[in-house]
Amino acid sequence: MKKTLATLAFCSFLLLASAQQDAQFSMYMFNRLAINPAYAGMNKMLCVTSLGRQQWVGFPGAPKTGLVSIDYGRIWGGGAGLVIDQDVAGFQKTLNVKLAYSYHIRFNTGVLGIGLNAGMFQSSLNGKFISPDGQTTDPNIPWSGTTVTTYDIGVGLYYQTRRLFAGLSSSHLPEQQISTNGTTTYNASVTNWDYKYQTARHYFVMAGYTFIPNRDWEITPSILAKSVIASTQIEGDLLAKWNKTLFVGAGYRLNDAIIAMAGVERRFSRQLTAKLGISYDVPASGLKTYNGGSWEGMLGFCYKIIPEAGSTSHMNVRFL
Repeated sequence: MKKTLATLAFCSFLLLASAQQDAQFSMYMFNRLAINPAYAGMNKMLCVTSLGRQQWVGFPGAPKTGLVSIDYGRIWGGGAGLVIDQDVAGFQKTLNVKLAYSYHIRFNTGVLGIGLNAGMFQSSLNGKFISPDGQTTDPNIPWSGTTVTTYDIGVGLYYQTRRLFAGLSSSHLPEQQISTNGTTTYNASVTNWDYKYQTARHYFVMAGYTFIPNRDWEITPSILAKSVIASTQIEGDLLAKWNKTLFVGAGYRLNDAIIAMAGVERRFSRQLTAKLGISYDVPASGLKTYNGGSWEGMLGFCYKIIPEAGSTSHMNVRFL
């Protein structure tokens, strides 16, 4: 059991040291709402995006993450959205559900969004522990599982033009410690246990610019920095899109991974557009000999709601 707890402590250290208390995605540029609430409704369409990630393939207890986001513009002078993400690492699971609103202001040739999100944050243990030394019960562990839940708030600013985007945001503003306790009975003895989870305030900065060298290609370099003050992680990416249909990209997450991505975007009608993408992270950290990299998939739809044309009538003033 001591070996198991040491391994779990090591994994927890790795997650915190790389600013990964929040779920990590390599294709973040296709789902900016998860990072910045001010992005809500910027496309002026109803958009639904889902992302799934398997991190560190072959590493026992490696993180598995799923996320769904929905947003729509033209609401109360801006846009609104919903983000649901679940991250499972070993026997620990976190669930974050957030409603977002962004107020849009026309600024020069672009739009500035001022955003806020609020919702719930939940952390839980499933109680299913595996011990290399054969230990089946530890009175200091909540074998029946346990869950703690609290509220969560985030803010953001986001600005975009036809070619430029830039955002600044922060999540987990309350920075709370949530906890619970209970007892475990083993061999007629009762032991008290405590479960505590400290949410860390995260800060995000992202920016990118699209170059159009000719009618067939669009090339977008971008950068994402995320920090919990004690630790900062920086990622740079380059995405190339051909004929507004196929895209390929590459990136580097400092001291962590080299990223490759590819996908397709297709417009089915004047109103409906779909995207499908996949990415693979080649590990470049000290864990590279212990895992087979990380896979990620993305599927998204955007539907443009076109207001129905209203009928108008006019009277000829000559016949009044």
